[in-house]
Amino acid sequence: MWPVLCHVSALVGLIIPFGFIIGPLVVWLLKHHENPDVEIHGKESLNFQITMLGYAVVAALLGIASCGIGWFLMIPLVVAWVVLTVIASVKASNGEPYRYPLTLRLIT
Repeated sequence: MWPVLCHVSALVGLIIPFGFIIGPLVVWLLKHHENPDVEIHGKESLNFQITMLGYAVVAALLGIASCGIGWFLMIPLVVAWVVLTVIASVKASNGEPYRYPLTLRLIT
């Protein structure tokens, strides 16, 4: 259950600002010493959430620089964020490791 929460808790970001980072961070900090799967899935989820934040900042800057045209990059970015988070949650519930694509490995 805890490895799944590492990924699913990121969806809190749909309701609470920065919840997409706070959720996985809280789960990882509380349980990574007790469960090696939480260590793996927590780091992966945090790396993905931080990477997506970076992509969102770049898309926002492009939106500002292009007088709004770049804001359309946010749509596929949000869709990819939700879909990949759900896929990772399903993989974690099956006990399988999951590596998000195009993710910077900042937390090792």
